Amino acid sequence: MYEYKVEVYKIKNATEEMNRLAAEGWRVVAVSPNVASGFGVVVTFERKIGE
Repeated sequence: MYEYKVEVYKIKNATEEMNRLAAEGWRVVAVSPNVASGFGVVVTFERKIGE
């Protein structure tokens, strides 16, 4: 079973934040532009429950 997390980042902070969550076992499964606010990206992460 998996759990999911959705985060919104400014472009300049995205790499640092994705690497931070990767160290906690999260894996990026999707990245899309943040159309609602007109800037930044929406990143979806997943990880197995219990990891």
